[in-house]
Amino acid sequence: MNSFKFLKPYRIAISTAVFFLLLELIVELFQPYILSNIINNGIVNKDMAYVTKWGIVMIVLAIVAFFAGVLNTFYATHVSQSYSFILRKTLFEKVQTFSFTTFNFLPTSSIITRLTNDVSQLQGAVFMSLRVILRAPLIVTGSVVMALIINWKLSFILFLILPFLFLFLNWMVKKGRGLFKNVQENVDSVNSVLRENLVGMKLIKAFVRDDYENSRFQKINANLKQKTSIALRTMEITMPVMLLFMNASILVVLWFGNSKVNSNESNIGDIVAIVNYISRITASFSVFSFIISAFSRARASSERIDEILTIEEDFIEKNEGNHLKNRLDGKIQFHDVSFNYPNSPKEVLHNISFVAYPEQTIAILGSTGSGKTSLFQLIPRLYDVSSGTILIDDQDIRKINSKQLRGQIGYVPQEALLFTGSIKENLLMGRENASDEDVYSAAKHAQIHDTILSFPNGYESKIGQKGVNLSGGQKQRLAIARAILRKPSILLLDDSTSALDLKTEASLIEALKGYECTTLIITQKISTAKNADKILIVDEGLLVEEGTHESLLQNSKLYRAIYYSQYGTEEIHNVKGAN
Repeated sequence: MNSFKFLKPYRIAISTAVFFLLLELIVELFQPYILSNIINNGIVNKDMAYVTKWGIVMIVLAIVAFFAGVLNTFYATHVSQSYSFILRKTLFEKVQTFSFTTFNFLPTSSIITRLTNDVSQLQGAVFMSLRVILRAPLIVTGSVVMALIINWKLSFILFLILPFLFLFLNWMVKKGRGLFKNVQENVDSVNSVLRENLVGMKLIKAFVRDDYENSRFQKINANLKQKTSIALRTMEITMPVMLLFMNASILVVLWFGNSKVNSNESNIGDIVAIVNYISRITASFSVFSFIISAFSRARASSERIDEILTIEEDFIEKNEGNHLKNRLDGKIQFHDVSFNYPNSPKEVLHNISFVAYPEQTIAILGSTGSGKTSLFQLIPRLYDVSSGTILIDDQDIRKINSKQLRGQIGYVPQEALLFTGSIKENLLMGRENASDEDVYSAAKHAQIHDTILSFPNGYESKIGQKGVNLSGGQKQRLAIARAILRKPSILLLDDSTSALDLKTEASLIEALKGYECTTLIITQKISTAKNADKILIVDEGLLVEEGTHESLLQNSKLYRAIYYSQYGTEEIHNVKGAN
């Protein structure tokens, strides 16, 4: 399993933990043997000196076993914690390499569960392996060997019982793996509903959906409880079966041993030692149900983690391709570009062709679901085209190093996403080494500088999760400031001024002209589009109209309809009269 290869760096610590475990076991396994000799040679013969000498030896060995157990626990803890640290780190780094295509197959809630709950399951399994899981079979094996050495005839019953029990345990492990994999999948479902609820809390409150959400969560939660209960109840069958057969073996040894003692073929010390060993085996088997449960969960979690580790990096995210030696000019060309999302037969974009020249401003209009955002996501290669070609500075973007390509693109998504931290930390995501002057300048151009200074701590003011303590317009302007701080060659604004008033928006658009970048703006506002160098109208994945504000107003019925809906017929007549 790929997930366990991360234990290799800790081989010395693992070996040390195993050494102290074996030392503890050896001491424990010799104690019944010594006790047998004390009974046979000391108590039966009334030799108290012999009893005292070997009694002291047993006390010393008990102290050795105690310290060996403590050191074993120390190293087992070190290995398990270090293993979970490096595994979680590797998984997180792996997730960072996923393309948007991969995220379509792995829901966010499932990834979160795998990086938290599943890793914790493996961490616990590693610790238990070095402290309990490895100990139990060794105790069983060692006890059988020592019992046979003392009296093989009395111990023969173990040969009849143990193979059956091991076969039963193997069957329970296979059964448990499937059950606990189902449990982990239900944990995914609980996390998914919980995440949706917390993210959409404002909407839930606004629509008074508290009772519905409570009912929905209770249903998913009850399903998890049911699946977990079934899995645990099934695993609990193990213990009663084990105890039944092991207690039966003790009765057989006592009954058979009694006849051997009466016929002088055995002695009491041997019987006491063998019963002691069987009791140790029984005690070990008493934790086997727990071991099987932990192992089954770990196996299921390991398979889920391996799914992430074995996902091949998408070509887009391998950062292969030509390295950019200079700053891009920002020329963008779409040649017969079509696109459909993975596992979706429907084309979102169909045969799109246009050219955006360096430092031009291109406005893109279209109804909801027409494919505008999908078009934007193709430029920084968040997705690859299904057919056709996108050229930037006359280079096919599939041949450009994706990391360097994105490094010269400022992208403001439709939903302005901010991270927990200070305002300044959020802005510096655009360019980590930016000076304070650059940060202030970007904020001023985004029309947010004065607002930031009005906060109690200015640029050091803390932002709640996803900017919960900011208004929609404030979040949009901060997202724009973050994008222009990197001084991009290409700036993509996906309906990023929708929450701004006309005056603020006009000031922002004017300020962007000083950045010497090709700007593409998705907008629903004619007031934004009419000042662009070119306007593209997209409808149902097709580029249906292209031109300037004036040409489209004269020649495009669709554009006039949009204009009319926002300005009215009187304004259109005024424009026609002016022309």
